Formats: sequence, structure tokens, C-alpha cells
Amino acid sequence: MSQSKPLMLVVEDDAAVRNLITTTLETHGYDYISAATAHAAIASAATSNPDVILLDLGLPDFDGIEVIRKVRSWSQMPIIVISARNEDADKIDALDAGADDYLTKPFSVGELLARLRAALRHLSYFSDENDSDAIFVNGELTIDYAAGIATLSGCELHLTPIEFKLLCLLARNVDKVLTHQYILREVWGSTQESYLASLRVFMGTLRKKIEVDPSHPHYIQTHVGIGYRMMRIQ
Repeated sequence: MSQSKPLMLVVEDDAAVRNLITTTLETHGYDYISAATAHAAIASAATSNPDVILLDLGLPDFDGIEVIRKVRSWSQMPIIVISARNEDADKIDALDAGADDYLTKPFSVGELLARLRAALRHLSYFSDENDSDAIFVNGELTIDYAAGIATLSGCELHLTPIEFKLLCLLARNVDKVLTHQYILREVWGSTQESYLASLRVFMGTLRKKIEVDPSHPHYIQTHVGIGYRMMRIQ
């Protein structure tokens, strides 16, 4: 993360919404650059290395989902989608593609700032993890905290920042049941119910990557109505 002001890349083709977001960022001490097309967004992400991308999906040249996929092919920088699309399928598509969060228009300035603070906490978390020299091994799963890499049977897992943070949180508490509220507080910095759906989506995508059969999980057990537990593999 930047040592000075955090740098945000605002990708929005609607001038009024873009001005609202950039004015909010400037007022609250963030630096920003902006882009109105998908091509410009990808170029800015590559050349400016922003701390967080705020991304609209309905861009004039091609869909924002493709922007997420292209950025994820070379970077794990946090991506917050800000979109008028409010169907669960749209949210799942964006999160599956590698987005870290999803904010539906119209949104409040307070909620936008809260999501930004959560994204920046994720960056701080990775910095803290990289200070650790521990390696966690559980069955075929290995987490190298210092390198920020997880592997399964020797093959690197391509995890989003939130998926990696969830995996590390469960691993550091192996064999303990972590409540939904505890996980939300540690990962999102909030116990608001609105984050619970995101937790379920990310846990589902994480399971698809580490479980041979996600419907019969080997590593992560669901405790219905309570939370999740990573099981110790003997």
C-alpha cells in the first residue's frame, strides 16, 4: 500500500457518479485517478498501480467483469464493484471473477467509505502476514504466510485477497468453530448483516478451489447458523 495517501482508481463512465465518487475521495484524504472506459481502466491499473479499484460494470467498450478478469491475471489489488446491477447472479459473477466487494447503486457516501476502509485493512493484513515466517500444513494444503501463497498438492491456488484472508483466518484457528460475526469482524471489519451474503459467496468460491467435492467438504466444515471450522486432517 502507498506510504502517502492511498491511490484509488475510479472507473465510471457516468460523469455525475464519477464526480460524486472523486469528490468524496478528495474530501476524505484519498488520491485518485479516473477512467471512463474498460481499456483506459486496464491501462491505468497497470501503469499507476492503485491501492484500490472502484469499478462500474456497465462500461461503453466492454463489460467490467472482463476488466476484473484481466486485472486478476496479473494483480491481486482490491477491486470494489459499484454497479446498478442488483441481482444475486450479477454479484456472484463479479465475485467469482475476482472482485473483493460489491456495492449497489444508489449508495451512501458512508457505505462507500466503509467499504474502502475494509479494502485498505485487507492490504494491511497482507503486510502483516508477510512479516510472518510461518508455514501452515494441513493434509495436502500448505499456506506460506511470508510469501502470501497457498498450495494444494503442490499446485498454487489462485485466490482473491478475501479468499486468502478467509483461508488464513481458518488455518490460524484450525479445529475451532469461528462464528459468522467473528469472521465478518476480522475480514470485513463489520458485523453488519449485509456482509453475511458476501461471506457465504466467498466461502463457496474458496471451497471450489480447495475441495475435491465442495458438496462434501474435506477441509472447511459448515456449522449451520453458527459459522465455519477448518478441520485438522490426520
